[in-house]
Amino acid sequence: MKRTLALITAAVLAAAAHAQTAPVPMGTGPGVHSPDSPFAPLPQRGDVVPWSVLTSVKTKVDKNRVLPAFQAEQLALQQKPQRVQGFMMPLEPGEKHTHFLLSSVPLTCSFCTPGGPESMVEVKTKTPVRYTLDPVVVEGRFALLADDPYGLYYRLTDGVSVK
Repeated sequence: MKRTLALITAAVLAAAAHAQTAPVPMGTGPGVHSPDSPFAPLPQRGDVVPWSVLTSVKTKVDKNRVLPAFQAEQLALQQKPQRVQGFMMPLEPGEKHTHFLLSSVPLTCSFCTPGGPESMVEVKTKTPVRYTLDPVVVEGRFALLADDPYGLYYRLTDGVSVK
């Protein structure tokens, strides 16, 4: 499973690095949801952490690695219950999942450009969540990852699916 997570993260970063239409430096930011996408963009909700807050994180170089440098708006989320909305990206095959990534753009969309690690949240839920191509909302304890070995910046644990 750890290898799968590392491969998916690497694939997303590689795809972003080759994208030609990204309005921000490649491999960073929220990703681009193309108007040609067959998937509807995330609906506006006032009860979730906006991706704009998560994707505005700064970065710093430490030795040969790029690490997040969290600002006040991200630090305010640390270890508190939060809701996050996004597109599910399973880490293993199956119909239901307790460990997956949420992305700001649908990674199944060939017209969309994935963002960097700031555009994903690792999710671990208490009960399995059925896989769907539609956006999902998950609530749980939010954590900032200052030095994750897989390069992720955010994790939500003890998650539950929210309608």
